[in-house]
Amino acid sequence: MNVLSTQTPTHEWQAMRFIRLLYVRLAREFALNAPPCDELDSGIDVPSQEDMAAGRQWFVQMDELIQVHQLRQFLQTTTGVNEETLIAMVQHHIGKPVHNEADRDKVDFLLVQFLTQTSPAKIEENAVTIEFVAAGLELALGKIDATASDWTSALEELANEAQSCHTLNTLFSSGVLEKGRKIKIDTGENYFVPSALIAFTRFNFLLRRVFFRLMHGDINAILDGLRALESNGVETLDATVAQFSAQEPIVQLRMICQSWKIMFQAEYSSGQPMRILADLRAIVETALGQAVPAEVAEKAAPKARAAAASASAGISDAPEFAVSDDNYPNPTES
Repeated sequence: MNVLSTQTPTHEWQAMRFIRLLYVRLAREFALNAPPCDELDSGIDVPSQEDMAAGRQWFVQMDELIQVHQLRQFLQTTTGVNEETLIAMVQHHIGKPVHNEADRDKVDFLLVQFLTQTSPAKIEENAVTIEFVAAGLELALGKIDATASDWTSALEELANEAQSCHTLNTLFSSGVLEKGRKIKIDTGENYFVPSALIAFTRFNFLLRRVFFRLMHGDINAILDGLRALESNGVETLDATVAQFSAQEPIVQLRMICQSWKIMFQAEYSSGQPMRILADLRAIVETALGQAVPAEVAEKAAPKARAAAASASAGISDAPEFAVSDDNYPNPTES
């Protein structure tokens, strides 16, 4: 049974009060001009119809204010975002009477974040079946018949194509991201049907793991390449294609890559930073071919080759994305 179909007004009111605390913190973090809501602040347990209407209107305003990237950044970099919080957020967005593109993107993120936090870190890709995802999301969506949907086959092909890529550049060039998003958009309101949510969450979960392995390999390749260039007297690179300067110091690029290792473990995103990383790898490899003897260049990236081999086998020594709940107060206690 879908848990949303059994939600009473009292349960909805309790959920709104719970999520409000998180939204207020998020608004403070990003300096958003959050409107007041005396009804939700009143502390009443049994709301009137007018109270419910005021609370719902407040969330309409807040959901328009809060952008997808802000929600993603806040939940991935704020330690201790627990399953209860994610479940409440998922049910809030899915339970809306009318959905927009931002709702889809937020649900996309929230469901895969929930599945990631509750799944074994070392799970193999072939174990991430429709049945596994349905069971993993049961607390958020209720018990769902784990049968293949109309979207399962197309998404399965895209997931397999993504897993065959060995660098971020090949992934971006494959068109997997654009094709996956088109399927989601074409699904329309049916995206919020439980069977579709299961299929899309599985695809996003697998794609997230691919991103992590590929960027891990790209960063290692860049760092090994920079060391090889330095050993041959190269001090700067023309990195304008990757949005750096025409004479970017290699020392600075190394520091940036080290900071990326930390940032990318904390925040998953397939946006501009990933493309900069892919472009920088291409710049370094081009410079290696121009400035370094062939036998030195051949030995320049042992870590990257090992990472690529592990990626193709579905294995990674790097830690999977996780958000710890240590030292983080429950939102109901804030």
